[in-house]
Amino acid sequence: MMSQKAKTLIIQSLFLSSFLCVCNCQCKFNDQSTKIKGMFIFGSSLVDNGNNNFIEKCKAKANYLPYGVDYVKGPTGRFTNGKNVIDLLGELVKLGPIPTFKDPTTKGNVILQGVDFASGGSGILDETGLVSGEVMGMNEQIRNLESVTIPDLEKQLGCKSNEALSNYLFVVGTGGNDFSLNYFLKFPFNNSTLPGFISKLITGLSQQLQKLYDLGGRKFVVMSLYPNGCSPTVRARLPIPTPFDCVQTVNLALGLYNTNLRSLLDYMMQKMPDSKFVYVDVFNIIRNIITSPSQFGIDNVRDPCCEILTIKEGGNSTLCKNGGQACSNRNKFVWFDGLHPTEAVNIVLANKAFNSEIDSEVHPTNVKKLIEG
Repeated sequence: MMSQKAKTLIIQSLFLSSFLCVCNCQCKFNDQSTKIKGMFIFGSSLVDNGNNNFIEKCKAKANYLPYGVDYVKGPTGRFTNGKNVIDLLGELVKLGPIPTFKDPTTKGNVILQGVDFASGGSGILDETGLVSGEVMGMNEQIRNLESVTIPDLEKQLGCKSNEALSNYLFVVGTGGNDFSLNYFLKFPFNNSTLPGFISKLITGLSQQLQKLYDLGGRKFVVMSLYPNGCSPTVRARLPIPTPFDCVQTVNLALGLYNTNLRSLLDYMMQKMPDSKFVYVDVFNIIRNIITSPSQFGIDNVRDPCCEILTIKEGGNSTLCKNGGQACSNRNKFVWFDGLHPTEAVNIVLANKAFNSEIDSEVHPTNVKKLIEG
């Protein structure tokens, strides 16, 4: 008969083997050749791949022509004529199109390449999205990741999210609407000063980034605000000295926010162990395109390429007219509608984010080195 000591050793051995199996289990990724397995996207219309299509009461939609006139699937909810910056950055990272969270088919193995949670018209602050009807703000987007996507992802990969999510890029492009649909919309009857409002935004975003880190995110790409003072929508609404100038009061406010954002990311990288950030200075990149357009093959830096639906016509002087005309030389324009860039500009943004070595464009490194590091 087996002695009690032998039985005890066998039980201990089985327990230890089981423990090691649980601790050493690896995430079952389909493609083991790439370091980055996918992207999770958070933000507003500049990075929204079509979530708002599935929100009935949302007013900020781009699911009609001429949006998508150059996209292989036509109008999909992307606020541009072709690919947006997320599509193009994904291609550089060797990923396919990132599915939208609200699409009912975004579940199971579809989510292994990541999910786009962004919602046009949303902001860092929950209150910002009220103007656009029903949209998903940053806080709701993060809750969707935590409560819906992560449990599904863990099931698909056979591992915990804190093991899996370090293999993904977390791309954040938000904040512009907090100014255009919140602070400036209420001006001059704001309850806070500009520095106070910026501080509120930075505090809110820092908490949101911390939450993504706590969930397992380690590699972050955060985009600055765009120079919206140069956009057709803002230039048409506010007086400017000459037809070719930008509205400096708007750009100065956005630039001040961007300065605080860059400093925040430097601080968070020190505060959060093993985290890595890339700050993409979209503001400077687009300003360089506007001031030196010929270097980028651009001719028109001030007009929208598509017909804009005016306020008198029931629009907001920002979005394209449903079924309206678009310019034929779209690759020569900075702006597709009143606020969103053309695919031509998105190509520049994605390439700069991925490859640039210039600190005024990407800081402290580029996306390519972030992935390789």
